[in-house]
Amino acid sequence: MYKRQVIMGPQKKSRVVTETDKKCTAYHEAGHAILAKLCEHNDNVHEVSIIPRGSAAGYTLTRPETDDSSYTVNQLNDMICMALGGRVAEELVIHDISAGASSDIRKVTQIARKMVTEWGMSDKLGLMALSTVSNPYLDGSTMMNCADSTSSAADEEIHKLLMDCYADAKKLLVEHRSL
Repeated sequence: MYKRQVIMGPQKKSRVVTETDKKCTAYHEAGHAILAKLCEHNDNVHEVSIIPRGSAAGYTLTRPETDDSSYTVNQLNDMICMALGGRVAEELVIHDISAGASSDIRKVTQIARKMVTEWGMSDKLGLMALSTVSNPYLDGSTMMNCADSTSSAADEEIHKLLMDCYADAKKLLVEHRSL
C-alpha cells in the first residue's frame, strides 16, 4: 500500500467521483490493461485501479519480469500501443473522448520522439542522432541538431509512428471488444 502512495500519490478521499467519471475511467483503464495483455512485448499487468490518486483518475500498473535497461523497437511500439489503449477504449465504448489521456499522449510522444531523434529507430531518417540533451541535470530538454527540413521530417515520422500504433491499438480492441 505504501508503494502505491509513493508512485501515484495519496487516495483522493474528499473527491466525489460521479458514476459517469467512474465508467469512463474504468473503460479507459480496461483499454490499457487489455492491450498490455494482448501486445506480445508488454510487461505483465500488476494492478488496475479507478480510485483517484494524485492527478490521475485511475491507473494501470505493469511490472517487468526482468531488470533490463534497454528497450527494443517492438517493446517501445507495444508500450505506445498500450498507452493509447485508454483513449481508444473511450472512443469505442463511450463514443467520446476525455482529457484523461493527456498524460498518456505526453508519454507516447516522448517515447516516439526519442525513437526517431535519439535512438535511430526511424526507417525514413535512419541512423542519425538528430537531437542532443542540452541540460541533462536540470530539465533534460533537448535541442535539434539538424536542418529545419530534417526536423520537419522527424515530426512527420513521429506522427506516423504514433498513428500506426493508434491504429494497431484500435484494431486489437475492436477484435477483442468482448473483453
